[in-house]
Order: sequence, then C-alpha cells, then structure tokens
Amino acid sequence: MTDWEERIRIFWLDASDADEESTLSSMHVLIAERRDDDPAATYEWASVHDFLGQEAEAIPLYRRALELGLDPVCLPQAQIQLASSLRNVGETTEAIRILEGVESDATIGDANEAFLALALFDAGRPGDALRVALKALGKTLPLYRGAIDHYADAIVEPK
Repeated sequence: MTDWEERIRIFWLDASDADEESTLSSMHVLIAERRDDDPAATYEWASVHDFLGQEAEAIPLYRRALELGLDPVCLPQAQIQLASSLRNVGETTEAIRILEGVESDATIGDANEAFLALALFDAGRPGDALRVALKALGKTLPLYRGAIDHYADAIVEPK
C-alpha cells in the first residue's frame, strides 16, 4: 500500500458527514496530489461526494473514474457506488443494467446483489428484488440453500 493509499484509508476511517465543507476540503487536499486523469483519485472524489449525499455530483465522477480504468479491487466498488447513486436519483434502469454486470468477489462479497435488489424494488419489480435477495442470502445457509433457491425461483411478480 502506498503512502497516498494509506492516507485515503485513514481519511475514510475519520470521515464524517457532519462537516461537509471540511470533509470535501480534506479529500481535495489528497486528490490534488495526483494527476487530473488518475482513476483512483477521481474515484475517491466521487466517493466523497456520494458519502455526503451529493449523488448528482458523484455520478459523472464515477463515470470518469471508470473510463480512466480502475484497478480490479476498486472497479466493482465504483460500479456499485455509481449504480447506487443512479438509483438514488431515480435512474433505476441504468442502475439495474450496471449491477447485473457486477460479479461478487472477496472485496465486495454479495453487495452487488443487495444493491440490485434495492434497484429492482425501486423499479417496481418487487418479486425480482425478493428473488435476488433470497438467492444472495441462500448462499450463506448451508442447510437450507436448496430450499431457499427453490422458493426464490417460484416467486412471480404480482399482477
């Protein structure tokens, strides 16, 4: 881990949404150390806006970070956070499209499925949302995974 990455890690440990101006200022100091086209810095700048409830400002920053090419650890995190921000501003169709392309891994676990379930619910697809959530939960149930998967597959959307 580089010194910059360690300072980012410490920033997030101490981050508070109580003092928006100070939080933005502290992150700005960190990202100003990097090139304008640094995907990690762009991702962190997007993340702090998202953290502060400024999803509309975070969305183009997440898109830029993704275009610039994030490392394999940050890539799914950025995709999930972009999709979550899109869902929060009412763009559920795009959020669903992004989340359906994110695969679970050791860093994010099944967070992609949790956020997909939320987006599906917001899109008026509660049956699909419940199905996704139950299948994600089923992975953690050694004795009942088969039963939960079966019941999840049997869910139909309400008319």
